Amino acid sequence: MPRKGPPQKRIILPDPVYGSEMIQRFINRMMVDGKKVTAEKIFYGALKQC
Repeated sequence: MPRKGPPQKRIILPDPVYGSEMIQRFINRMMVDGKKVTAEKIFYGALKQC
């Protein structure tokens, strides 16, 4: 039983290209070892190919 109470929800800023919070959540889940730029390149590259 934690003494501090429940943890607060973190505010996720929307992604800079599309302004979508859902895309930013997906990029954060895809990120490995803190490499956010690499995850963004992979994601936006995949969208360009579609």
